[in-house]
Amino acid sequence: MGRRDATTSTGGRADLDRRAFLVASGAGLAGLGLGLGGVPDSAEAAAAAAAATGAPARSTILFFLCGGASHVDTWDMKPDAPAEYRGPFRPVATSAPGVRLCEHLPMLARQAHHLAVVNSVGATVNTNDHHAGYYYNLTGHVPDSSFKTLGNDRTPRSDDWPYMGCVAASRVPSHPHLPGTITLPHRPSKAPYTRPGQFAARLGVEHEPLYVHGEVARPLHFQAPALTLGGSVSAERLQDRRSLLAVVDAARRDLDRAGRRGRWDSLQERAWGLLASARTTSAFDVASEPLKLRERYGQTINGMSLLLARRLVEAGVPFVTVFWKENEAIADKCKSAGGWDTHGNNFNCLKENLLPEFDRAFSALVEDLAARGLLSRTLLLVTSEMGRTPRIGDPRSGGTSGAGRDHWTHCMSVLLAGGGIVGGQVHGSSDRRGEYPAGHPVTPAHIAKTVYHAMGVHDLTATAGDGRVYNLLEEGEALRGLF
Repeated sequence: MGRRDATTSTGGRADLDRRAFLVASGAGLAGLGLGLGGVPDSAEAAAAAAAATGAPARSTILFFLCGGASHVDTWDMKPDAPAEYRGPFRPVATSAPGVRLCEHLPMLARQAHHLAVVNSVGATVNTNDHHAGYYYNLTGHVPDSSFKTLGNDRTPRSDDWPYMGCVAASRVPSHPHLPGTITLPHRPSKAPYTRPGQFAARLGVEHEPLYVHGEVARPLHFQAPALTLGGSVSAERLQDRRSLLAVVDAARRDLDRAGRRGRWDSLQERAWGLLASARTTSAFDVASEPLKLRERYGQTINGMSLLLARRLVEAGVPFVTVFWKENEAIADKCKSAGGWDTHGNNFNCLKENLLPEFDRAFSALVEDLAARGLLSRTLLLVTSEMGRTPRIGDPRSGGTSGAGRDHWTHCMSVLLAGGGIVGGQVHGSSDRRGEYPAGHPVTPAHIAKTVYHAMGVHDLTATAGDGRVYNLLEEGEALRGLF
C-alpha cells in the first residue's frame, strides 16, 4: 500500500491491524472459505447446504463498473430532457415492455426480460468522488468525515465497515476447495490509492476476498491467487516455497502482534491446500471453454472475467466480484483512467469502447447462466461508485465542447437479475433530467440488504473484540417487491 499507510490511520494498533489484513489478503491467505461451522466434503454438499437455507440465490456475481457509469446514457435515459442533458443516444425497444435501454446495448436489450432496473439510487457522498463512492456502494454505509478530510489519502482501514461480499460469504456454508468470496481481475485502484470498502475489515482477516489477477493483454490468463504485495513480492518469487513461507511468517507475526492470530494455523493450512489443489487450477482455466462461447463473451479481460465468474459460481463459490478493468489505451481519449470515468468525449468513449464491451460480456453472462439453469440461483448485480452529471460538459475537459460528464453521486442506477428477481421491471425513477431520485428513492444500503435477502442472510450481528455485539448494517431494507 506504500508509505502513506502509516500516515492515514489513527496510528498504533489500527496501523498494525490494517497491515496484517492487507498482508494476508495480498498473500492469498485470506478469504479461504473458512466460513461458519464445518466444511462440506464436496461441492455438491456445499450446494445442498446452501439450498437448505431456502434462499433463492446460492451465489452472487457483482459486476462493478469502475469509474462511475453514466446512468443517463445507459438504463435511465431521458429522451424528453433538453438537448444539453439527453445527449445524442436514444432508447431502444427491449424484450420487456417498459424497460428502456440505450441503443448501443442491443444484446442486453434482448435479455431485458431477465432484468430489474433500479433507477432511484441516491448515493450522495460528502466528497462526490471515487473513494467515498466505492465505500458507500460496496458496504452500504455512508462514508465518515475522514473521506472528506483525507481525500485520496483515505486508504483502507481495519475498522472500516466490511464489503457486502465478505459479509454474505461469511454467513453461508463454506466451499470445500475454494474461497467464499473471490475478486477479479484486479484490486482497484493502483497503490497507494487503493479504494476502501472492498475488504472484510472489522469482520476479520479470515473473511478477506481472494484476489485473482488478470491482464488486458492476456485475457485468458488468470493468476490465482494474485500474489503481489505492494510490488515487493512477485508471482515468480512465490513459486518458491521458501519465499512464500517468508511472506506467511511476516503476516503471522503481524497478526500475533495485533492480537488477531485466532484461526491462523487453519488459515495457513487452507492456503497451502489452495495453492496445491488441481481443482483450484481447473476452476480458473477459462481457456478450456469452447472458442465459440469465449467469443460470445468477447475475449477481453472483462469478458473473460465474467466467464470465469460463471465458472466459479458453477463450482459453488458464494460471492464473486468482477471489477471492470480499465483499458489505458483509451485513457487520453476519455480523459480518464480508461474506465467509466468519462470526463471527456463521453459519447464516443461509450459508443466505441465501453458499451460494446459491456453489452457483449454481460448479456452473454445472463444468457449463459439462463441456458445452464443457473440464473435462478445466481444473483447478478451491476453497480458503480456513482453516476455522471446529467448536464453535459465537464470543466476539466473544456466544458460543453469537451462533451464529458463529471462525477455525480446524487443519483445512479443499478441492474439486478436472477437469484429470485422478477425480470422485466423497473423500480423507482429519477426526475425528468436524471439529477435526483424521484419515485421510490433508495440508497446503497437498500441494495446491500437486497443482496443479503436474496442469499438468505438475515442475521447481521457481529461481535467486536471487546465482546460488544453490534449490527453490520442497520440502515436500509431489502427491496422485496423485486422478488
